[in-house]
Amino acid sequence: MGLLTREVLRERVPALIAEACAWSVGLSDLPHHLRHRGRLVATGVTIGVRAANGQPLSGEEDGRLELGDARPGSFADALNAVTPDGGTYADRLDREVLEPFVLQTCVLAAERARTARRRAWAELLDELGEDGGDLADVVRAGDWETPLRIDAEHLLLAALADVPLAEVEAEGLPLSVVRAAEAAARSAVAEPAPVPTGDELTGALFLAEAVLRASGLQLPVPPDEAGRLLELLLTEGLEPEEIPPLLGRLPVAPATAVQVAAMIAAAGEEPYR
Repeated sequence: MGLLTREVLRERVPALIAEACAWSVGLSDLPHHLRHRGRLVATGVTIGVRAANGQPLSGEEDGRLELGDARPGSFADALNAVTPDGGTYADRLDREVLEPFVLQTCVLAAERARTARRRAWAELLDELGEDGGDLADVVRAGDWETPLRIDAEHLLLAALADVPLAEVEAEGLPLSVVRAAEAAARSAVAEPAPVPTGDELTGALFLAEAVLRASGLQLPVPPDEAGRLLELLLTEGLEPEEIPPLLGRLPVAPATAVQVAAMIAAAGEEPYR
């Protein structure tokens, strides 16, 4: 898995660079701070103004050792700059870009391993004590993220470290606009109800099958009986959010399943009984 995660990471380097560039948009507009004798001091200018003047963005007391010789005004120099809360922008990059990107990369590698090497994947799950239902949990159990995060950081810095901050921001602007639009779209849509899984779904399926056996409905249930089917399931005690995941596993015509799901979605918060 270590080899496979690095292989997938190399394939995704362009995406990593794009995400970092998008993340950098707006750094130039932030107020600049330095640490002086252990105290945070605002310099009175923005990070962008100081970078444009060729002045270092990080002080001698700030930043990480590997970024200490960063070119003034560069992306690496901006990462070493101190934040108003006393951290560094490199710390923020870790939390907001590198960590989620590396987790996603490991999950993609796990998906590839599960598909291409099923026997080895099963043995790995047994060794880790995981059932494989949540690949992110498998990744965390395998602890593949930590070494890969170091590799991801090295690849990112090799591409962007010496690039002027303004150029990195300009490169990331298109993607940052897309991300902002996606966030606005998500905020305008209500979060869907959680889909039942595991034992809960198994119990609901057992109950739904019993309802159908005792209903006298034609099987598979035809579309003109969609309303009756929904009524029976709800009367028997199934919750609205439990029903759509079951439709594909019940003797129900595809058109009937579509109609039942549509009726549940249309009802929204209105009572069903």
